[in-house]
Amino acid sequence: MTWKSFHNRGEVLRSVMAAADARRDGHLPMDVDGVAETFADELTLLGALQLRWHTRLAGHIERELMSEPMDLEAGVVAAWQATARELPGVRAIIDRHRQAPLDADMAAAMRVSAGKEHAMLAVMAGRSSASDELAASVGEQIADRARAALASTSAAASGPKHLSPAPASMVDRLKAVLTAA
Repeated sequence: MTWKSFHNRGEVLRSVMAAADARRDGHLPMDVDGVAETFADELTLLGALQLRWHTRLAGHIERELMSEPMDLEAGVVAAWQATARELPGVRAIIDRHRQAPLDADMAAAMRVSAGKEHAMLAVMAGRSSASDELAASVGEQIADRARAALASTSAAASGPKHLSPAPASMVDRLKAVLTAA
């Protein structure tokens, strides 16, 4: 892949994500300009979206665990929710294609990706030490809990939340404590 094709692929993927966020219907936006030329089929596009979700989720988990290292599971749940709020269209597409894959290849790919995502959630939450079927089961419970909490807060929210940002680092926290004292 040349630099130009890599750059074009990124632009098309950003356009796909913007369309998915606007629609939020769970359908792959194959009608976006450049999709047919950039992605071979629905499975390739879905794989790219799944990778984007996974990397964003991993980044959010890392940030949450840095800011709240004592409650790992709460950090993982918060990270999952933040990622779902940030990529609602991508999450809808992943959910739809996990429930109703277009073919056997997509079903197999979605099973593998779900298992890996769930195992990562369990390991990062400190509930498992290995990426295996048990970890995937525990991670699925964590994802379900995050999804349920997100749905209940979304339904209960009547307006935008105005929360003060948390200090970004341990140094900022120490400065805040020393200033308050």
